Amino acid sequence: MANVSANSLLLETRRKPITWILGVTGLCTISYILGSWQRTSSILNLNSSYSDAPSKTACTVTCMPSNSNSLDFHAHHQVGLNESSFFSGKFPSCDRKYSEYTPCQDPKRARKFQKKMLIYRERHCPKKNELLKCLIPAPPKYKNPFKWPQSRDYAWYDNIPHRELSIEKAVQNWIQVEGDRFRFPGGGTMFPKGADAYIDEINALISLNDGNIRTALDTGCGVASWGAFLLKRDILAMSFAPRDSHEAQVQFALERGVPAMIGVMATDRIPYPARAFDMAHCSRCLIPWHQFDGLYLLEVDRVLRPGGYWVLSGPPINWNIHFRGWERTKEDLKQEQDAIEDLAKRLCWKKVVEKNDLAIWQKPINHVECLEIKKVYQTPLICKGDNPDAAWYCLFFIDSSSIKNPIALTCCSVAYRYNKMETCITPLPQVHNLEEIAGGVLEKWPARAFALPPRITKGTIPGITAKIFKEDNELWRKRVARYKRIIFPLDQGRFRNVMDMNANMGGFAAAMVKYPVWVMNVVTVDSGRDTLGVVYERGFIGAYHDWCEAFSTYPRTYDLIHADGIFSMYQKRCDITYILLEIDRILRPEGTVIFRDSVEGLVKIQSISNGMRWKSRIMDHESGPFNPEKILVAVKSYWTADPSTAQ
Repeated sequence: MANVSANSLLLETRRKPITWILGVTGLCTISYILGSWQRTSSILNLNSSYSDAPSKTACTVTCMPSNSNSLDFHAHHQVGLNESSFFSGKFPSCDRKYSEYTPCQDPKRARKFQKKMLIYRERHCPKKNELLKCLIPAPPKYKNPFKWPQSRDYAWYDNIPHRELSIEKAVQNWIQVEGDRFRFPGGGTMFPKGADAYIDEINALISLNDGNIRTALDTGCGVASWGAFLLKRDILAMSFAPRDSHEAQVQFALERGVPAMIGVMATDRIPYPARAFDMAHCSRCLIPWHQFDGLYLLEVDRVLRPGGYWVLSGPPINWNIHFRGWERTKEDLKQEQDAIEDLAKRLCWKKVVEKNDLAIWQKPINHVECLEIKKVYQTPLICKGDNPDAAWYCLFFIDSSSIKNPIALTCCSVAYRYNKMETCITPLPQVHNLEEIAGGVLEKWPARAFALPPRITKGTIPGITAKIFKEDNELWRKRVARYKRIIFPLDQGRFRNVMDMNANMGGFAAAMVKYPVWVMNVVTVDSGRDTLGVVYERGFIGAYHDWCEAFSTYPRTYDLIHADGIFSMYQKRCDITYILLEIDRILRPEGTVIFRDSVEGLVKIQSISNGMRWKSRIMDHESGPFNPEKILVAVKSYWTADPSTAQ
């Protein structure tokens, strides 16, 4: 009996430490959960200064309260990356004359280049010693833009103080000045009844409502009214126009919340992959389609999806009615149309219809019959040995293996250059029969957004499988859900123009599709895998870009910018200070930036951005504090140029 009591006492003695340990562990777990919940629930609405009222909105509430639960890494992470170019002081404001500065399309620099084939309007970026190290100011009376969808029809005059188009295009009803604002009636040179009625005319000829047409390209877009009114049909247009005598066309488009970028068809490839767009459009865009051996129509053919449509209105279509207004002879216009018709045949296109002011052609779904046609029409030839997607190429290679693999974009050790257009037909992927669509069949929109893209199913992008694609979608669904909690609600119109600086497969854009935003998906030339074709196959738009250069847009054109791993990617190639200054240039006052990177990278970003009048905070990864990747959320302060200084 004594032995039993002794054993019971020993067992009880052993249980007490175990109970104590379990109790302490439980308390620690509860404390951690409560702490994590408190951190999440108290995350700041960084954009609380935004006002629904259309007025000049200086930050009337503190954008970053003192009780913020930000993570402080500065005492533990002394970053030594690229120290020679590190700048942690206060950046001055640039001169007011730079208010609309577009570094790679600067009119003064453009005058140094030849006008032949509009080369002077292509991208010509400043050299390193010419880069501005100051902040681009907003106009003195800058106001927050109207919310979408009101912004489609209105913009504040003080934000883009240019009356030129309202005078020059008054008869064509592009834009009107009404007191302190611009109004966009939706007019255009070839659609005097408005873009909506014009689109109805196209829809009567080819269906725009069945989900087969989702992405469109508008060359020489003006103020992008065609793209603006396509949006209500769930068609997303990439509109571009050069920076030219018609001041601020693209700036007006973006101010309205309509996708657009500065661009021109000259000698460089347009920065989009092959087989990207379901439809391409030209409404009196003044592009000489029949000249230069058909170079420009061949480029449209490159980016047009198999079975895609090309819509043309304006010269020379319906020339017998319009020749007097166009101040050209009947003979000249007829000759131009004959040349376009002949070129379209040589491209193996089929003319669908010509009615009134509209003519529509369709690209073949494959090149089986085209190869037979080439026996009759020998020119233009089929291109050989080229990566049809590449808009940029590497100037210097690390090794010969990179040269052999056109998809390996990480080959570059020094710089990238722009690929030139070619006077040959971009070959379509091979098929087994006449009915097969080259490259694969796309789902109709909106199923297309999450359907497995053909480029992945066919294994043309090394390292990306169906499983990886599915996991990526789920990852971005969770991340965007987190973003919605830490920034101003995405569904309330605060954000309209969004950019993903490192888009990969477009997972971020797909997760944002339910909100009233559009996303410019940028696939960098340093990304390692060319995924922009996947982005387009999902029904989204984007462009190739090298972030060592400025993006082709005006200042203050994006509300929200997402930067995932950009600075780890570029820290060895160029000074990240200038990348941050570029972000500041294209971000609207009180706009938001979300950075995802290593702690070291974010500490440096925050140190630089503190001198850029930004308010920022580093936060834990959505998976918890033990993930080495962190999130930095920053808001650009509201400030404008000094109104007393000369323009």
